[in-house]
Amino acid sequence: MIAAPAKSARTQLLDSQFMARLDQLDLLSRKLLAGKMKGERRSKRRGQSVEFADFRNYVIGDDLRFIDWNIYARLDKLFLKLFLEEEDLSLYVLIDTSLSMDWPRSGARPADFNKLHYARKLAAALGYIGLVNYNRVNVVALSDTVVAETGGMRGRRRVAQMLDFVSGLQPQGASHFAAACKRFALANRQKGVCVVISDFYDKSGFETGLRYLASGKYDLFAVQVLSPAEIEPELQGDLKLKDIEDADLAEVSITQPLIKKYKANLNAYCLSLKEYVTRRGGTYLFTNSNVPFETVVLNYLRERRLLG
Repeated sequence: MIAAPAKSARTQLLDSQFMARLDQLDLLSRKLLAGKMKGERRSKRRGQSVEFADFRNYVIGDDLRFIDWNIYARLDKLFLKLFLEEEDLSLYVLIDTSLSMDWPRSGARPADFNKLHYARKLAAALGYIGLVNYNRVNVVALSDTVVAETGGMRGRRRVAQMLDFVSGLQPQGASHFAAACKRFALANRQKGVCVVISDFYDKSGFETGLRYLASGKYDLFAVQVLSPAEIEPELQGDLKLKDIEDADLAEVSITQPLIKKYKANLNAYCLSLKEYVTRRGGTYLFTNSNVPFETVVLNYLRERRLLG
């Protein structure tokens, strides 16, 4: 579901001062990402752009327009000019909008602690960086399937459209990560950088979904966002807990040993996610939603070589 954005919604995601800092960044890719259109990203592959790279001997069939006639006049040999070819980089930002991301609920804590709001801000920053550097950007909302997406956008003039889309994303549905990732991968076959922002809470597991994204065509970055209340739960006594997504009920007596076991299980789950991603050539980043998102973008994502 996408709500109609208020006039101030864009500035709630990115203010003008922070956008000025983002103007200094660009996306990085560990792989050679060749697109169908010429962009502003240069690769080591040789083509027909304006920047000279090297010479090679002329062979029959080469384009005569690229012969260096000055060298021919001096050496009486034909050499072909080679140039750095520009490549188009696609950025896919996948936001988990399932109900588990809507935590803590509005009013319980400051808005910035809400996981989905935090994910929106991260997605907006990445989308902005991609657009102002003229990369192809697609922001995709996931829950039990692909809920909505911007489609491929390019250029600074699409920033407002991207911000309106991201700010309008609302929590809905139970997570079905595998089904959503499969649908995304089948519809987006072009190589690119794929950033998934999620809590990765799914009773069926994260492995199958990530398998669709950890293929050779994507540089995968998994950003796991949890709230302070999930990391350090402040619960006590006899409680009846209700699953926010499927309404399952569980009656528990909260004790210190139980809290300790919960933290151990959560830590093991996060480590298993990290190991799964890194074994398949991806990059994992964990963040608490009370960490300033500016720190995540300007420091953590640069350390992980997503931005530079």
